[in-house]
Amino acid sequence: MVPYLVRAVIVGAVLVGLASWAVAEWGAWWWIAVANAAVYIVWHLVLIPFQVRNLGWLETDNELLLSRGKMWHTLTVIPYGRIQFVDVTSGPIGRALGLKNLIINTASSTSNSRLPGVPAEEADALRERLAVKARERMSGL
Repeated sequence: MVPYLVRAVIVGAVLVGLASWAVAEWGAWWWIAVANAAVYIVWHLVLIPFQVRNLGWLETDNELLLSRGKMWHTLTVIPYGRIQFVDVTSGPIGRALGLKNLIINTASSTSNSRLPGVPAEEADALRERLAVKARERMSGL
């Protein structure tokens, strides 16, 4: 969650800075842009914690269930036999906080198979478990 909050604050601060410079250069009408940038920051500071609270996964015997969203809830079921490979990535802020993003790649291009902000040790362990289960299930195909 924190990497997304930091990114939202940095982007918002850049937008506020550019809009403030536009006010100084071109006049008062640019205060609308400053207000929009401030709303952007506040919106993301409120929205991101709600999004993070509604992310989850469950490993069953035959598939991985990914859940996301409260208002527009999405439940993605990924059979282990359909998993092609699992990526674990981490940016500089995520590494500093000990977080990684898990991306599960399947044959379907429409699969919503991303788990952001998983603790590093847990992400590595989940990747290994998914790789083993995927190899076991793929051998029968």
